[in-house]
Amino acid sequence: MSVVIIGGNECMERQYQQICKKHGCKAKVFVKEKSGFSKQIGTPDLMILFTNTVSHKMVLSAVTEAKKNDVNIVRTHSSSAASLTSVLETYLSESRAC
Repeated sequence: MSVVIIGGNECMERQYQQICKKHGCKAKVFVKEKSGFSKQIGTPDLMILFTNTVSHKMVLSAVTEAKKNDVNIVRTHSSSAASLTSVLETYLSESRAC
């Protein structure tokens, strides 16, 4: 499963990727908006928005791309490791139940 994480703390970027790997997911992390951001998102299975640490412009770009490619979006206020783990466990348990 592929995951795109938007927002969060720069110092935790590597930790986000390790948490995703532990849950069997491949992750792209975008802490800051870079040129060509919307093209780099791709078509992941899940997009996670850390709403506390992301700009409105970046959220709008991400949501537009997600709607265009029919990507699931989860928004969470906290950008902690525990929050990411909780989102992944919830999403994975729901997707396995289907």
